[in-house]
Amino acid sequence: MTNLHQPLPFKRGPGMKNRFMLAPMTNQQSHDDGTLSDDEFHWLTMRAKGGFALTETCAVHVQVNGKTWPGQLGAFDDRHIDGLKRLATGIHAHDSLAVVQLFHGGRRAPPELHGGQAPRSPSDDLESGAVGLTTLEVHQLRDDFILSARRCEKAGFDGVEIHAAHGFLICQFLSPEFNRRNDAYGGSPENRARLLDEIIAGIRKTCGDSFTVGVRLSPDQNGLVFGEMLNLARRLLTEGNLDFLDMSMHDAFKWPQAPEFADRPATEWFAELSRGDTRLGVSGNLRTPDAVRRVMGFGVDFVIIGRAAILHHDFPVLMQQADSFECRSIPVSAEILRHEGVSETFVNYLKTFPGFVQD
Repeated sequence: MTNLHQPLPFKRGPGMKNRFMLAPMTNQQSHDDGTLSDDEFHWLTMRAKGGFALTETCAVHVQVNGKTWPGQLGAFDDRHIDGLKRLATGIHAHDSLAVVQLFHGGRRAPPELHGGQAPRSPSDDLESGAVGLTTLEVHQLRDDFILSARRCEKAGFDGVEIHAAHGFLICQFLSPEFNRRNDAYGGSPENRARLLDEIIAGIRKTCGDSFTVGVRLSPDQNGLVFGEMLNLARRLLTEGNLDFLDMSMHDAFKWPQAPEFADRPATEWFAELSRGDTRLGVSGNLRTPDAVRRVMGFGVDFVIIGRAAILHHDFPVLMQQADSFECRSIPVSAEILRHEGVSETFVNYLKTFPGFVQD
């Protein structure tokens, strides 16, 4: 099994000093106009200082109407560049790679955040009230992802990750349930992946040769088909345009829902794929040192840590000092969270998850 504290080079740009990536986590700590706040800066740079080799931001929206949570960081306007530059500099000060996750909420963007305006999606959606994008609007969305990546590069970030998971807009395009289009962006699995492919190609063309590009995928749920996602991952891993693939599993040890694949954990199916120079990371229920070691045993290249990084800003350092250290369990007190660099706003958001914060 790979040593968790061994460096990991990327095809493009600087490599990771160890095998720990901070998961992109919603925290609602920035300003309503999408500009960076001191709280979000502190939260992220504290994780970089805590030993994460790659520090990734929350989901950063690329269009105004893609905003899905209050206090969400943005990259849809040049006014965001100064804050992003400050954040990239702060992360780099602790020898961590700085990566922005680019995002649009699609049908999951609440109308109340947009003056009652209906959310947008690949097709009209009765459940959410979302309105399907026109072909010209799809092209504009693609261009806005690319332009946002260019802003991140200008701000000094090492790269971006395209959020194509968990039922948000690009994931909705990948889903035959939510994408019922009859143009070039709907129908076959290849057409439903066209938007993602064009965003990747556009970032590669627009940004520098050393700019790192990753994608976050989910294997199933949210209308996705496991076999299609396996085939998409196989192609993305081998065609050479990506530097890393982030498989977000919810639970890295759970077996697929599809009966024809339900004979072993989903992670094993993705870890066995040929991947050339593209790196594979996995997240999902990696809350203890034992879970981290187990998932690395599947043969992935790095781990993506979420909840454990909220509870321990220095999770990688603690594992290096003693890889069997006892991780905090939930619920935890608000005082402990504040000690770990979690602002009052973030604490209040975490209270919406039952059993996370002590009463």
